Amino acid sequence: MPQVAIVGVGQNKHRAKRRDVNIPEMISEAVENAFKNSCLGPDDVDAVVFGNMHTFGGLNQPELWSGPMLGLADKPMMRIATGGTTGATTAAAAYYHVASGLAKTVLAIAYEKQSDGQTQTALVSIAMPEGLFMLRHQPYGGIEVMQAGGSVGAAAYQAQSYMQHSGATEEHLCLHVVKNRRNACKNPYAHLQVPNITVEDVMQTPLIASPIRYGFTCPASDGACAMIYTTAAKAKKVCDQPAFVLGLASCATDPALNPAGATLSDPAEQLACKLAAKWAYERAGIENPAKEIDLAEIYDPFAHQEMMWSERLGLFPEGKGPEMLKKGVTQMDGDLPINCSGGVISTNAIGATAMIRVGEAALQIMGKAGEHQAPKKIKKTVSHGWGGLFQFVSVTVLGSEPKKGAGK
Repeated sequence: MPQVAIVGVGQNKHRAKRRDVNIPEMISEAVENAFKNSCLGPDDVDAVVFGNMHTFGGLNQPELWSGPMLGLADKPMMRIATGGTTGATTAAAAYYHVASGLAKTVLAIAYEKQSDGQTQTALVSIAMPEGLFMLRHQPYGGIEVMQAGGSVGAAAYQAQSYMQHSGATEEHLCLHVVKNRRNACKNPYAHLQVPNITVEDVMQTPLIASPIRYGFTCPASDGACAMIYTTAAKAKKVCDQPAFVLGLASCATDPALNPAGATLSDPAEQLACKLAAKWAYERAGIENPAKEIDLAEIYDPFAHQEMMWSERLGLFPEGKGPEMLKKGVTQMDGDLPINCSGGVISTNAIGATAMIRVGEAALQIMGKAGEHQAPKKIKKTVSHGWGGLFQFVSVTVLGSEPKKGAGK
């Protein structure tokens, strides 16, 4: 199997509402930036993978009328939709197109224009049928909280469990928000940029669903991300420092695969993340992620999740996420920087969000992250996406050098 590398990453400035552009125009900004970043153009692309959730932007099949405007008419194209992980699985599909030999250069595009649609209505239309089925097996009230409260209800349920088991406090959640929103100030594409934010500012925001405060939640963003995947051989010709894909994996666990048992599982356990990380690390040849990973981009739409996911990804021991945060280990200049971009807590264009995690990790390896470039040398990264019905996880490991012993 040929080795694959990322040679171009493009985004646009994320905002609450992009009324100045339609969907193809907004996407084109990210695509043009990806081409500029890679010295490639539309003629170099063999295929396109397009990621966006159905109806989140108020319409279906936007890829059918976006392609021609992007100069990508008559290119093979597929559509990916997996909830919050849409961007990561779109990137994975682009990777497999190249790794399989089906194409040599593939453009991955993911976006969300939430201001044009009704995301919460779309989420309910997806989650409610599954939730109603699970109610038949429900011995207590947890799933009703998750369904009635939407994503915030699910996050509150999960946060309560994580905080109880790890000892994380409201102060830890506030510290996470402050860290990432300050990081976002150095990222020109980030949505929420609050340079002087303090723990007190976050703590004073109102409770939505305990322990989730308004300040613990991500924004609803309009924006797009584009990435270019190609063979390792071609990457070395068009890019000074490609980001090589060392390993990736996705995993879905309950409730989608096990409705009867789902309601008995701990929402903070996230077995899917542990399994996806295990498989991705094995494929990347990583034996000790805590020592071998230099930087992480983690899916953190709620303030407790960066700490939780960092443990599930094997970066820290169970229950040590809050301690590592407070010690400054995860700061941009820390021993293991996490979310130098500002993370999802600062920018959340749902379809693009998980791809941005991969793209930001790639930029760190390429040395092109600008002001939010980590000061340490970044050789290996892990990025993470979370979606589906709160149980689907995608993990990607990138490196500055190709994997030893693999194909060219």
